[in-house]
Amino acid sequence: MQLLFLGTSGSWPTPKRNVSAVALKRGPEVILFDCGEGTQRQFMLSPMSFMQVGRIFVTHFHGDHFLGIPGLVQSMTMSDRQGPLEMYGPRGMKDLVHQLLTLGYFKPGFEVPVRELSGGDVVDFGEYVVRALDAQHTVPALSYALEEKGRPGRFDLEKAKALGIPEGPLYRRLQAGEAVTVGGKTFTADQVLGAPRRGRKIVYTGDTMPTEALVAFARGADVLIHDATAESSLEEKANRYGHSTARQAALVAKDAGVGRLVLTHVSPRYEDSAPILADATPVFPNTILAEDFAQIEVPYPD
Repeated sequence: MQLLFLGTSGSWPTPKRNVSAVALKRGPEVILFDCGEGTQRQFMLSPMSFMQVGRIFVTHFHGDHFLGIPGLVQSMTMSDRQGPLEMYGPRGMKDLVHQLLTLGYFKPGFEVPVRELSGGDVVDFGEYVVRALDAQHTVPALSYALEEKGRPGRFDLEKAKALGIPEGPLYRRLQAGEAVTVGGKTFTADQVLGAPRRGRKIVYTGDTMPTEALVAFARGADVLIHDATAESSLEEKANRYGHSTARQAALVAKDAGVGRLVLTHVSPRYEDSAPILADATPVFPNTILAEDFAQIEVPYPD
């Protein structure tokens, strides 16, 4: 699993930062969280292809989080995309996407199914789920958590041999959770597999103030990607506009016991964003300040 930051600025682009978009690559699939203007061009400058995007999750309807959708869809159409592009977002998402994709004479060349979500909703995609949480912003907004489902425990080769199970296809069946029969004796997967192992968890807050609900939502995440619009000297102003400071993001990460904190959505007022990182690291040392095109590998926890 890899995270690619395509846009890390808040409100409007700067010469160094585009507006919000984070791609998550899991196997051949790319999932996009938010799609600020120019996202398709950011993809072109990155190692990932926008044609791999299968799902887009929009946090809210401020322009810096969704205005890239028409350009991305048009680029996909002109590149002869055939498969559907699923879109998810808060209430009103269906109307928004319809308006965006019926501008002028442009019409997508593929299906764009849209589903509206509310806080507490869970969408099951088989190997993983995406959960939604109501964020605390100035307009209706969601935070998202992608959680992989649990994996089987490690295969104990010595135990399998001791039970007299011959090497080969039977091992694969046991690893898949099936029972096998050898010499009239049946063996179950739990006899040769260790304890189940958890999958990975990524949380993307979008624009939000810190809340206790967010702490609970992010608990145990491998990576927390958090709004860090300003540093602490501007806390009152950041909170008034429904944003967090870097220090507040660090407190969420600390209280939630996450593995890594990634700060994003940096205000354009910061030509030098070093104060943002310096605001967070005393509280939560394992903090990264996202830059456009930064990539982060997310390994399995064990």
